[in-house]
Amino acid sequence: MKKIQVGNESETVVERADYPKAKIQEILAKETVAVLGYGVQGRSQSLNMKDTGLNVIVGQREKSKSWDLAVQDGWAPGKTLFSMEEAAAKGTVIQYLLSDAGQKEQWPQLKPHLTKGKALYFSHGFSIVYKDQTGVIPTTDIDVILVAPKGSGTSVRRLFLEGKGINSSYAVFQDATGKAYDRVRALGFAIGSGYLFETTFQKEVFSDLTGERGVLMGAIYGLWLAQYEVLRANGHSASEAFNETVEEATQSLYPLIAENGMDWMYANCSTTAQRGALDWFKKFRDVSKPVFEELYKKVADGSETRRTLESNSRPDYRAQLEKELKEIADSEMWRAGAEVRSLRPERAKKEGQ
Repeated sequence: MKKIQVGNESETVVERADYPKAKIQEILAKETVAVLGYGVQGRSQSLNMKDTGLNVIVGQREKSKSWDLAVQDGWAPGKTLFSMEEAAAKGTVIQYLLSDAGQKEQWPQLKPHLTKGKALYFSHGFSIVYKDQTGVIPTTDIDVILVAPKGSGTSVRRLFLEGKGINSSYAVFQDATGKAYDRVRALGFAIGSGYLFETTFQKEVFSDLTGERGVLMGAIYGLWLAQYEVLRANGHSASEAFNETVEEATQSLYPLIAENGMDWMYANCSTTAQRGALDWFKKFRDVSKPVFEELYKKVADGSETRRTLESNSRPDYRAQLEKELKEIADSEMWRAGAEVRSLRPERAKKEGQ
């Protein structure tokens, strides 16, 4: 384990070296890990655990695209691929990786299979933290644990195959067996983590919901769109506006931040860029901070949860989602983006083969 120190705060981080493959297999040797749901997280985590040598089965709705995908990936119906209820009955660790709305819907069918000594695993604290809205209330005789990768399921799988690992949060909500901490840490590295940072279910879900709506997705797209529209309104071409707004950020500057931090990125830009960034970042902070404060308050009081559950539980949810995503895909900024991305060397080389 490693200690990290930021100011007066000290934090213990669990490293992959603390849980080598042999130790993971030893801790989980008697477990059958049942992964319920075969979306991006379910698919990646189950395949990574399988490759780690664990006894893994998948539970998925039959006659669905995800069921067919699981079969394509090598999961065998009746052997390693079952209905969700049958998988839950067979599993000793139940990885509940349905959507948040799906977890609420499936809970009455899952609960009878959560018998004494089993572990209920989440990758998001939503259903437990907002149990008054979801109805997901486990009995006291099972472990309730969480591993939340800090990235998409696609990244979880890709980094695992590259021999790397993604940062993940982990938490224990309920330790009924005395084995919850070993279980959750072993599972954390089996699913593809490089480092595990301890948190609580509540802190994980509050930070996650704020981040998704904020700088990870909602806020960053809002900022990009605002800058793009201002450039276009002042006569800049679509490609120039996209290059200055998105392409340079994602292909040049953000990798520098990932490598060594914001200060290092600033130090490796022109003096003109440095001066402008240092002069303007506080103005953007001051304008956006009240929005983040409002966002965090709505996350904490459950408003965002209600909005999510109501929206995602509607029968036309998928059709409405596709409509909203198509509006983004068809917008000028992302049509320009498709053209610009096609010119990247690796894309051009691939298309020329």
